[in-house]
Amino acid sequence: MELKDVQSLPDHRQIEIDKVGIKGIRYPISVLDRKKGVQHTVAVINMYVDLPHHFKGTHMSRFIEILNEYRHEIHIKKILRILQEMRERLCAKVAHLEISFPFFLEKEAPVSGALALMEYGCKIYGSLGEDFRDLILEVCVPVMTVCPCSKEISARGAHNQRGLVRVKVRFKKFVWIEELIEIVEKCGSSPVYPLLKRPDEKFVTEWAYDHPMFVEDVVREVCKRLLEHPEITWFVVEAENFESIHAHNAYAYIERHKS
Repeated sequence: MELKDVQSLPDHRQIEIDKVGIKGIRYPISVLDRKKGVQHTVAVINMYVDLPHHFKGTHMSRFIEILNEYRHEIHIKKILRILQEMRERLCAKVAHLEISFPFFLEKEAPVSGALALMEYGCKIYGSLGEDFRDLILEVCVPVMTVCPCSKEISARGAHNQRGLVRVKVRFKKFVWIEELIEIVEKCGSSPVYPLLKRPDEKFVTEWAYDHPMFVEDVVREVCKRLLEHPEITWFVVEAENFESIHAHNAYAYIERHKS
């Protein structure tokens, strides 16, 4: 018996849908790693296409089929190919893909050399239409900041806090996740480490105290370095400090298009 394809039936309301698809599917993927070649991780993936007004629904199973076919090659160099496959298989004009995943780097403590894995939150946004393509890489990097004002006015010490710097970039050819992490970690009072022994803690505390930074300083420093990067064409940088002595967070944001 032939089963009825309800999704392909006409819809009388004549209303196009901008995005329809699947959200929040957890899936193992492989991402490019500058040191190891490939890193295996688990992503949360959203996949959407537009839906013409004359179709009742989209075929949700086709998103999973495409995802399964590319599961060993879901990294930034293959996103446009996956998006094109979505457009073709789902008869869509525009396809969208969002991939959120943890990226791990082995990080060395500054004095003891103790090694441990550090997690960084990453996201890839991709869109592809008949006459446009868009690809954005996002990286979230924790940093430590010491308040310059607190240091200036206090006789003993200064308040410090952990902050989060989020960077989104568009680029010409290719940008390593590790590159963006390195840029951001140079722009706080100190990087954040997954493992510190006592000599490391002393070093980090004193180093940060000697390099106080407002959130304004952090975003300006990151902005300066991103403007100098030859492959980056557009970026957003935002910093949020989880304040240790205030009941609010401090925040700063910069967006730039490079000619």
